[in-house]
Amino acid sequence: MNWVLDADIRGFFDTMAHSWIIRFLEHRIADKRILRLIVKWLKVGTVEDGRRTRGVRGAPQGAVISPILANAYLHYAFDLWVHRWRLTKASGDMIVLRYADDSIVGFQYEHEARAFLDDLKERLRKFELALHPDKTRLIRFGRYAAKQREKLGEGKPETFDFLGFTHFCTRSRKWGSFVIGRKTIKKRMRAKLKAIKIELRKRMHDPVSQTGAWMKQMLQGHLNYFAVSGNHPSTWWYCNQVRWLWLRTLRRRSQKSNLSWERFINLVDRFFPPIRTLHPLPCHRFDAKTRGRSPVR
Repeated sequence: MNWVLDADIRGFFDTMAHSWIIRFLEHRIADKRILRLIVKWLKVGTVEDGRRTRGVRGAPQGAVISPILANAYLHYAFDLWVHRWRLTKASGDMIVLRYADDSIVGFQYEHEARAFLDDLKERLRKFELALHPDKTRLIRFGRYAAKQREKLGEGKPETFDFLGFTHFCTRSRKWGSFVIGRKTIKKRMRAKLKAIKIELRKRMHDPVSQTGAWMKQMLQGHLNYFAVSGNHPSTWWYCNQVRWLWLRTLRRRSQKSNLSWERFINLVDRFFPPIRTLHPLPCHRFDAKTRGRSPVR
Protein backbone atom coordinates (compact mmCIF):
# COMPACT_ATOMS: atom_id res chain seq x y z
CA MET A 1 0.00 0.00 0.00
CA ASN A 2 1.40 3.39 -1.02
CA TRP A 3 -1.64 5.61 -0.42
CA VAL A 4 -4.22 5.72 2.38
CA LEU A 5 -7.61 7.40 2.21
CA ASP A 6 -8.80 8.43 5.67
CA ALA A 7 -12.50 9.03 4.97
CA ASP A 8 -14.82 10.72 7.45
CA ILE A 9 -18.56 11.09 6.80
CA ARG A 10 -19.78 14.46 8.03
CA GLY A 11 -22.37 14.12 10.82
CA PHE A 12 -23.25 10.58 9.78
CA PHE A 13 -25.49 9.64 12.72
CA ASP A 14 -27.33 12.97 12.41
CA THR A 15 -27.86 12.92 8.63
CA MET A 16 -28.93 9.35 7.84
CA ALA A 17 -32.14 9.51 5.81
CA HIS A 18 -35.04 7.61 7.40
CA SER A 19 -36.43 6.66 4.00
CA TRP A 20 -33.18 4.93 3.03
CA ILE A 21 -32.92 3.17 6.40
CA ILE A 22 -36.37 1.62 6.00
CA ARG A 23 -35.66 0.61 2.40
CA PHE A 24 -32.47 -1.15 3.46
CA LEU A 25 -34.14 -2.91 6.39
CA GLU A 26 -36.96 -4.14 4.14
CA HIS A 27 -34.40 -6.33 2.36
CA ARG A 28 -34.07 -8.45 5.51
CA ILE A 29 -37.19 -7.75 7.61
CA ALA A 30 -40.55 -8.87 6.28
CA ASP A 31 -42.58 -8.20 9.44
CA LYS A 32 -44.24 -4.79 9.01
CA ARG A 33 -44.82 -4.50 12.74
CA ILE A 34 -41.07 -4.56 13.41
CA LEU A 35 -40.53 -1.91 10.75
CA ARG A 36 -43.22 0.31 12.31
CA LEU A 37 -41.52 0.01 15.71
CA ILE A 38 -38.18 1.04 14.17
CA VAL A 39 -39.83 4.05 12.51
CA LYS A 40 -41.25 5.11 15.89
CA TRP A 41 -37.79 4.69 17.39
CA LEU A 42 -36.29 6.91 14.70
CA LYS A 43 -38.89 9.65 15.08
CA VAL A 44 -38.97 9.75 18.89
CA GLY A 45 -36.96 12.99 18.85
CA THR A 46 -35.55 14.88 21.83
CA VAL A 47 -36.88 16.99 24.70
CA GLU A 48 -35.13 20.27 25.53
CA ASP A 49 -36.50 22.83 28.00
CA GLY A 50 -39.81 21.02 28.03
CA ARG A 51 -40.18 21.18 24.25
CA ARG A 52 -40.24 18.01 22.20
CA THR A 53 -38.51 18.04 18.82
CA ARG A 54 -39.55 15.27 16.49
CA GLY A 55 -36.73 13.42 14.72
CA VAL A 56 -36.76 13.85 10.94
CA ARG A 57 -33.22 12.65 10.12
CA GLY A 58 -30.52 10.56 11.70
CA ALA A 59 -30.58 7.95 14.46
CA PRO A 60 -31.24 8.60 18.17
CA GLN A 61 -28.04 9.59 19.93
CA GLY A 62 -26.98 6.97 22.46
CA ALA A 63 -29.66 4.46 21.49
CA VAL A 64 -28.57 0.83 21.28
CA ILE A 65 -30.13 0.53 17.84
CA SER A 66 -28.08 3.35 16.30
CA PRO A 67 -24.88 1.32 15.59
CA ILE A 68 -26.99 -1.47 14.05
CA LEU A 69 -28.79 0.97 11.78
CA ALA A 70 -25.48 2.61 10.86
CA ASN A 71 -23.99 -0.72 9.78
CA ALA A 72 -27.10 -1.60 7.78
CA TYR A 73 -27.03 1.82 6.09
CA LEU A 74 -23.35 1.67 5.13
CA HIS A 75 -23.53 -1.99 4.14
CA TYR A 76 -25.66 -1.00 1.15
CA ALA A 77 -24.34 2.53 0.63
CA PHE A 78 -20.64 1.72 1.02
CA ASP A 79 -19.61 -1.93 1.48
CA LEU A 80 -21.34 -3.51 -1.52
CA TRP A 81 -20.34 -0.61 -3.78
CA VAL A 82 -16.68 -0.74 -2.64
CA HIS A 83 -16.54 -4.48 -3.32
CA ARG A 84 -17.83 -3.94 -6.87
CA TRP A 85 -15.47 -0.98 -7.42
CA ARG A 86 -12.48 -3.06 -6.36
CA LEU A 87 -13.38 -5.87 -8.74
CA THR A 88 -14.16 -3.70 -11.76
CA LYS A 89 -11.90 -0.62 -11.52
CA ALA A 90 -8.89 -1.42 -9.34
CA SER A 91 -5.86 -2.89 -11.10
CA GLY A 92 -3.53 -2.69 -8.09
CA ASP A 93 -3.87 -3.88 -4.53
CA MET A 94 -6.65 -2.31 -2.47
CA ILE A 95 -7.53 -2.84 1.21
CA VAL A 96 -10.75 -1.63 2.85
CA LEU A 97 -11.38 -1.38 6.59
CA ARG A 98 -14.60 0.00 8.06
CA TYR A 99 -15.88 0.24 11.62
CA ALA A 100 -19.25 2.00 11.88
CA ASP A 101 -18.79 5.32 10.04
CA ASP A 102 -14.97 5.30 10.23
CA SER A 103 -13.23 3.80 7.21
CA ILE A 104 -9.67 3.43 5.92
CA VAL A 105 -8.91 2.48 2.30
CA GLY A 106 -5.40 1.60 1.15
CA PHE A 107 -4.26 1.78 -2.50
CA GLN A 108 -1.23 0.75 -4.46
CA TYR A 109 -1.57 3.49 -7.11
CA GLU A 110 -2.24 7.18 -6.61
CA HIS A 111 -4.49 7.61 -9.65
CA GLU A 112 -6.80 4.85 -8.40
CA ALA A 113 -6.96 6.45 -4.96
CA ARG A 114 -8.00 9.80 -6.41
CA ALA A 115 -10.51 8.18 -8.77
CA PHE A 116 -12.00 6.26 -5.85
CA LEU A 117 -12.32 9.43 -3.79
CA ASP A 118 -14.22 11.21 -6.58
CA ASP A 119 -16.52 8.21 -7.08
CA LEU A 120 -17.08 7.88 -3.32
CA LYS A 121 -18.26 11.48 -3.06
CA GLU A 122 -20.77 10.86 -5.85
CA ARG A 123 -21.87 7.57 -4.30
CA LEU A 124 -22.53 9.09 -0.88
CA ARG A 125 -24.37 12.03 -2.42
CA LYS A 126 -26.99 9.59 -3.76
CA PHE A 127 -27.71 8.50 -0.19
CA GLU A 128 -27.83 12.06 1.20
CA LEU A 129 -24.38 11.82 2.81
CA ALA A 130 -21.16 13.79 2.34
CA LEU A 131 -17.50 13.50 3.29
CA HIS A 132 -16.11 15.97 5.79
CA PRO A 133 -13.82 18.27 3.73
CA ASP A 134 -11.37 18.90 6.59
CA LYS A 135 -11.21 15.40 8.11
CA THR A 136 -11.04 13.41 4.86
CA ARG A 137 -7.43 13.05 3.72
CA LEU A 138 -5.49 11.17 1.06
CA ILE A 139 -1.94 10.65 2.31
CA ARG A 140 1.21 8.97 1.04
CA PHE A 141 1.83 6.06 3.38
CA GLY A 142 3.67 2.76 3.41
CA ARG A 143 7.06 1.17 2.86
CA TYR A 144 8.38 3.79 0.43
CA ALA A 145 6.59 6.86 1.79
CA ALA A 146 9.60 8.21 3.71
CA LYS A 147 11.97 8.11 0.70
CA GLN A 148 9.36 9.50 -1.69
CA ARG A 149 8.46 12.39 0.60
CA GLU A 150 12.14 13.12 1.21
CA LYS A 151 12.72 13.46 -2.53
CA LEU A 152 9.77 15.86 -2.73
CA GLY A 153 11.00 17.84 0.26
CA GLU A 154 7.84 17.11 2.25
CA GLY A 155 9.38 15.82 5.48
CA LYS A 156 8.24 12.77 7.43
CA PRO A 157 5.23 10.68 6.29
CA GLU A 158 1.86 11.76 7.60
CA THR A 159 -0.08 9.77 10.18
CA PHE A 160 -3.73 8.80 10.47
CA ASP A 161 -6.01 7.89 13.39
CA PHE A 162 -8.20 4.80 13.38
CA LEU A 163 -9.95 2.96 16.21
CA GLY A 164 -8.17 4.81 18.99
CA PHE A 165 -4.65 4.45 17.52
CA THR A 166 -2.40 6.83 15.62
CA HIS A 167 -0.76 4.85 12.79
CA PHE A 168 2.62 5.94 11.49
CA CYS A 169 5.52 4.69 9.36
CA THR A 170 8.53 3.37 11.24
CA ARG A 171 11.12 0.60 11.26
CA SER A 172 11.58 -2.44 13.43
CA ARG A 173 14.23 -1.97 16.11
CA LYS A 174 15.31 -5.58 15.81
CA TRP A 175 15.37 -6.13 12.05
CA GLY A 176 15.35 -2.59 10.65
CA SER A 177 12.53 -3.43 8.24
CA PHE A 178 9.43 -1.34 7.62
CA VAL A 179 6.55 -1.71 10.07
CA ILE A 180 3.37 0.24 10.79
CA GLY A 181 3.66 1.81 14.23
CA ARG A 182 0.65 2.24 16.48
CA LYS A 183 0.28 4.45 19.52
CA THR A 184 -2.68 5.62 21.56
CA ILE A 185 -4.19 8.89 20.35
CA LYS A 186 -2.87 11.61 22.66
CA LYS A 187 -6.12 13.57 22.68
CA ARG A 188 -8.04 10.55 23.95
CA MET A 189 -5.48 9.82 26.65
CA ARG A 190 -5.60 13.37 27.95
CA ALA A 191 -9.40 13.38 27.95
CA LYS A 192 -9.43 10.08 29.86
CA LEU A 193 -6.90 11.37 32.38
CA LYS A 194 -9.06 14.43 32.97
CA ALA A 195 -12.06 12.19 33.66
CA ILE A 196 -9.99 10.02 36.04
CA LYS A 197 -8.85 13.12 37.93
CA ILE A 198 -12.47 14.16 38.47
CA GLU A 199 -13.46 10.64 39.56
CA LEU A 200 -10.55 10.41 42.02
CA ARG A 201 -11.67 13.72 43.50
CA LYS A 202 -15.09 12.21 44.16
CA ARG A 203 -13.52 9.08 45.68
CA MET A 204 -11.00 11.01 47.79
CA HIS A 205 -12.39 9.86 51.15
CA ASP A 206 -13.42 6.36 50.09
CA PRO A 207 -11.46 3.42 51.50
CA VAL A 208 -8.10 3.07 49.76
CA SER A 209 -8.75 -0.58 48.92
CA GLN A 210 -12.07 0.31 47.26
CA THR A 211 -10.50 3.04 45.11
CA GLY A 212 -7.56 0.76 44.31
CA ALA A 213 -9.88 -2.02 43.11
CA TRP A 214 -11.69 0.46 40.84
CA MET A 215 -8.39 1.73 39.48
CA LYS A 216 -7.13 -1.78 38.82
CA GLN A 217 -10.25 -2.62 36.83
CA MET A 218 -10.06 0.63 34.87
CA LEU A 219 -6.37 0.24 33.99
CA GLN A 220 -6.75 -3.42 33.05
CA GLY A 221 -9.54 -2.49 30.64
CA HIS A 222 -7.28 0.14 29.07
CA LEU A 223 -4.41 -2.32 28.68
CA ASN A 224 -6.67 -5.05 27.28
CA TYR A 225 -7.26 -2.84 24.23
CA PHE A 226 -4.21 -0.60 23.89
CA ALA A 227 -1.38 -2.96 24.95
CA VAL A 228 -0.39 -3.86 21.40
CA SER A 229 3.05 -4.33 19.92
CA GLY A 230 4.99 -1.06 19.74
CA ASN A 231 2.61 0.89 22.02
CA HIS A 232 4.50 0.26 25.26
CA PRO A 233 5.68 3.92 25.65
CA SER A 234 2.09 5.22 25.45
CA THR A 235 0.67 2.66 27.86
CA TRP A 236 3.55 3.25 30.30
CA TRP A 237 3.07 7.05 30.16
CA TYR A 238 -0.68 6.69 30.70
CA CYS A 239 -0.33 4.39 33.73
CA ASN A 240 2.38 6.62 35.16
CA GLN A 241 0.12 9.68 34.91
CA VAL A 242 -2.66 7.77 36.66
CA ARG A 243 -0.21 6.85 39.41
CA TRP A 244 0.72 10.49 40.03
CA LEU A 245 -2.95 11.52 40.05
CA TRP A 246 -3.69 8.90 42.69
CA LEU A 247 -0.69 9.96 44.79
CA ARG A 248 -1.82 13.60 44.81
CA THR A 249 -5.34 12.55 45.75
CA LEU A 250 -4.15 10.39 48.65
CA ARG A 251 -1.95 13.17 49.98
CA ARG A 252 -4.88 15.59 49.95
CA ARG A 253 -7.11 13.37 52.07
CA SER A 254 -6.06 15.36 55.14
CA GLN A 255 -3.82 18.25 56.07
CA LYS A 256 -1.57 15.89 58.02
CA SER A 257 -0.96 13.32 55.34
CA ASN A 258 1.67 10.81 56.42
CA LEU A 259 1.71 8.72 53.25
CA SER A 260 5.29 7.75 52.59
CA TRP A 261 6.69 6.89 49.18
CA GLU A 262 7.40 3.31 50.24
CA ARG A 263 3.80 2.79 51.34
CA PHE A 264 2.49 4.27 48.11
CA ILE A 265 4.73 1.99 46.03
CA ASN A 266 3.27 -0.97 47.91
CA LEU A 267 -0.22 0.24 46.95
CA VAL A 268 0.86 0.56 43.32
CA ASP A 269 2.30 -2.96 43.31
CA ARG A 270 -0.93 -4.24 44.84
CA PHE A 271 -3.49 -2.55 42.61
CA PHE A 272 -1.75 -1.58 39.36
CA PRO A 273 -1.69 -4.33 36.71
CA PRO A 274 1.68 -5.08 35.07
CA ILE A 275 2.34 -3.17 31.85
CA ARG A 276 3.10 -5.72 29.17
CA THR A 277 2.14 -6.36 25.56
CA LEU A 278 -1.04 -8.42 25.44
CA HIS A 279 -1.43 -8.48 21.65
CA PRO A 280 2.02 -9.15 20.10
CA LEU A 281 1.34 -8.64 16.41
CA PRO A 282 -1.63 -7.54 14.27
CA CYS A 283 -1.83 -10.98 12.69
CA HIS A 284 -1.93 -12.55 16.18
CA ARG A 285 -4.41 -10.05 17.61
CA PHE A 286 -6.24 -12.60 19.76
CA ASP A 287 -3.29 -14.81 20.74
CA ALA A 288 -3.53 -13.60 24.32
CA LYS A 289 -2.50 -15.89 27.15
CA THR A 290 -4.73 -16.95 30.02
CA ARG A 291 -3.43 -17.48 33.54
CA GLY A 292 -2.77 -21.11 32.66
CA ARG A 293 -0.57 -19.96 29.74
CA SER A 294 -2.82 -21.70 27.24
CA PRO A 295 -3.75 -19.79 24.04
CA VAL A 296 -7.25 -18.36 23.88
CA ARG A 297 -9.30 -20.05 21.19
